[in-house]
Amino acid sequence: MGIFSRLTDIVNSNINTILARAEDPAKIIRLIISEMEDTLVEVRSAAVRGIADRKEMERRVAGMRRETEEWDRKAELAVTRGRDDLATGALAAKARAAQSLAAAETQLAQMVEAHNRQNEDIGKLQAKLNDAKSRERSMVARHRSAASRLKVRGKLYDERITDAFARFEQVERALDEAEGKVEAFDLGRGAAPGGNPLEQEFAEMEAQAGVAEELAKLKARLGNRIPVAPPPQPARA
Repeated sequence: MGIFSRLTDIVNSNINTILARAEDPAKIIRLIISEMEDTLVEVRSAAVRGIADRKEMERRVAGMRRETEEWDRKAELAVTRGRDDLATGALAAKARAAQSLAAAETQLAQMVEAHNRQNEDIGKLQAKLNDAKSRERSMVARHRSAASRLKVRGKLYDERITDAFARFEQVERALDEAEGKVEAFDLGRGAAPGGNPLEQEFAEMEAQAGVAEELAKLKARLGNRIPVAPPPQPARA
């Protein structure tokens, strides 16, 4: 089982548990990151062991190569000394060493290939972990914003809020009526709204002078037809 399929199984099982409890989505995000971090640590530890095993196999292969070369050297030496029997034995030993060397080299190639795949998976997992961490803040902020908006919307459509605003409107209406009563008392009294008191006083004085002048003209035209008022009678004791 690959590290990604194993990680998916672990995350899915934990996420299903959290979703069943209807917990905070931020916990799901944190859980995914935590599982990825734990898996990355575990895979890196396994990679360390794999590297050690590969290095040990590389040393064994190098030793087998030296052994094979040594048997070949001994076979040549035996031939030069006229010892075909020793040369035959050396060549047989060389053949066995070469066979073991080929098997070890095959195993080493498999270990190198596995290490390369593991290294590639670690790189992908690290990239996904970095991406998850960079997206975590944004996703948590979005969740908090959505929760806050949902709370505000719930309050906005709460009947208590509606009743409170209705009361505000009643108070405003009562204030309008009170101000209307005050303005009604001032209707027709004093200077006109926006008028100048000094100009109004001069206008009244000019109007009175005009009335007095008209009265004088009227008396002059009527002349002696104006009845004379009787003298005032002395008050009786």
